[in-house]
Amino acid sequence: MQTDIPVLDLAIIVVYLLGVLAAGILSTRRQKIDSTAYFLAGRSLSWPMVGAALFASNISTIHFVGLAAAGFNEGLVWGNFEWGASFTLILLGLVFAPFYFRSRIATLPEFLERRYSPASRTFLAFMAILSALFIHIGMSLYAGAAVFEQFFGIDVVTSIVIITVITGIYTISGGLKAVVVTETIQSVVLIIGAAAITCFALAALPEHGIRSLGEFEAALKPDQLSMLHADNRMGLAWYAVLLGYTVNGIWYWCTDQTIVQRVLGARSEWDAQQGAILAGFLKILPVFIMVLPGVAAYVLFRDLIGENANQTLPVLITQLIPSGMKGLISAALLAALMSTIASALNSCGTLFAVDIYTRLRPKTSDRQQVKAGRISAVVIMILAMIWSTQGGRYTSIFEAINAIAAHLSPPITTVFLWGVFWRRGTKQASLATLLFGFTLGALAFVADLPVFGEQKLITEGWGIPFLLQGWWSFVLCSIVYVLVSRSTPPPSPEQIQGLTWENPLAAFASSGQRALLEPRTGAAALSVVLVVLYYVFR
Repeated sequence: MQTDIPVLDLAIIVVYLLGVLAAGILSTRRQKIDSTAYFLAGRSLSWPMVGAALFASNISTIHFVGLAAAGFNEGLVWGNFEWGASFTLILLGLVFAPFYFRSRIATLPEFLERRYSPASRTFLAFMAILSALFIHIGMSLYAGAAVFEQFFGIDVVTSIVIITVITGIYTISGGLKAVVVTETIQSVVLIIGAAAITCFALAALPEHGIRSLGEFEAALKPDQLSMLHADNRMGLAWYAVLLGYTVNGIWYWCTDQTIVQRVLGARSEWDAQQGAILAGFLKILPVFIMVLPGVAAYVLFRDLIGENANQTLPVLITQLIPSGMKGLISAALLAALMSTIASALNSCGTLFAVDIYTRLRPKTSDRQQVKAGRISAVVIMILAMIWSTQGGRYTSIFEAINAIAAHLSPPITTVFLWGVFWRRGTKQASLATLLFGFTLGALAFVADLPVFGEQKLITEGWGIPFLLQGWWSFVLCSIVYVLVSRSTPPPSPEQIQGLTWENPLAAFASSGQRALLEPRTGAAALSVVLVVLYYVFR
């Protein structure tokens, strides 16, 4: 294997990998690994750990590469996927987290069983494992490996194997506690690394004749520094983002096991809520440290990058970052990649062991449950490695994962959102909606792949961008849910006790805590900050 890694950079990368591996293993050396400890970190996570882990498990190499490319091509408008996440994290903290924590569930499918039926639980577990396999792990592995091939000449397969083995060791052996401890470290590293790229890019602008904001804007495409677009030519008009991302965001941040498992492991309801709000504040950062460098690259290196926008981040690093600092940036990319894979791997093991294996074998012991989770994680990791080699088929990985989510998320968002706000929703409606939405999404995915020909039938042929596809699928799923609910017997008061809000506004009512400690105070502050930012970058 021939590589071009400078000795100093290689040393930093190796030290980082060994450090993360040691931190993950040592974090659980004195902890008895029973099922609660392995899958939920013994319900011991403080709110800073919950918030940092939510952020780190989301940020992957796809974000580093994809958001820089998006900034180069279209501009800050792609940052709506980051600031939109802040709004949906408010929903996680105020609307969903109280039910999840009070019901003491281990998985999100378990919540659906309590609210609806065992059939809904099984179907959601199946969908959640698929999403983790194809989106969270598979695409992240490919994106990371492709970047390291570009930077250092390490072939894709070798990168995938190395990253998989290191991440798998501490994830499979230590469980959620090991994952969260390493994610807390990695969130700091990736923020520093991304901020360094931004600083070097902005510092290089004067050498290219850019010494003011006005000159910067003049050198860019129209609206490249605007978050809100009226034109839906790219499928990112403000109304498409508002409607479509809300559907995707509620699924991802409020109902996806990979993300919400950190909330389930919180030591108190207050920690679960405040952790979600903290993650919302952290999600403001990627617009400035991941998208903005891509915008700057359009001014600095558009001739060098040319038509291949996915080269934006590698070009920024190779052209601007000195040796030694490249090692830190590489460590940040590894941090983003490993945290995403680790969180998805742990959630898959949890879903299989708790929602499938234990239900098929009710007499499973605690030790056997942990063993089943570990074995399933190994199998899923191997399948994800195989699938990850197909990542080159997509022109834009960041857009691809969001487009796939738009096909997957509508039925899940429907049954959770209606389930916590409408007491009349029935178990028959939940299963019918999941089946209908999954079938509809599968057909839309095939039509827009495209499998036959070169045209995306729905996006290009019918002119419906993926965000609006997600919205209209949600509307159809909601119609199915309401009609079936009205046609079937309502759930008993005992069945929905403690699982639904009395009315929609009850989720936002004060809990009686002191104002500074009230999660709603943090949510209000976050909302104000976002409104101001949208006004500035409108």
